[in-house]
Amino acid sequence: MSRNYKFYNKAGLYFVSFATVYWIDVFTRQLYFNVLVESVSYCRATKGMELYAYCFMPSHVHFIFRSNNEDPSGLLRDFKNFTAKSVIGAIENNAQESRKEWLLKMFERAGKEKSNISKYQFWQHHNKPIELWSEKVIKQKIDYIHNNPVISGFVASPEDWKYSSARNYQDDNTVLEIDETGFIE
Repeated sequence: MSRNYKFYNKAGLYFVSFATVYWIDVFTRQLYFNVLVESVSYCRATKGMELYAYCFMPSHVHFIFRSNNEDPSGLLRDFKNFTAKSVIGAIENNAQESRKEWLLKMFERAGKEKSNISKYQFWQHHNKPIELWSEKVIKQKIDYIHNNPVISGFVASPEDWKYSSARNYQDDNTVLEIDETGFIE
């Protein structure tokens, strides 16, 4: 892992992005999005996650977050570990999943490429944390996160993407609660 991508300030505010192995579009069903939502809610309630912006895309996730326990690396590790097991379990038990065999084969293939994986690898290992140091940079990253589904061609407006904090910034907290940024958007 590059020196540029580490959590040096354990109390810092960070922008992170992480993707499924091979950038597989896994999050195409409500069931799988629900795992992400429930896991974020759990981390906010019990693990000290402060979440300021997010976007769940079909193959990757973006967060702006802080660990009030000063363990951002551990928080993301636990989040990724739990969601990986939960989504793989949901895939295995989903009789409606037309891609089940292919998805599990790809996760198993990715796991075989790493000596520290016992069976399946779901997420790529890196998170690429970038510490956010100014209001200008925070706003720039929030805009990047919120515009990701627009640039990808999924929606015309950021708040139209259901799994994005762009909706929270429009006073719509129906998917997830987020923390206040402390500045006016």
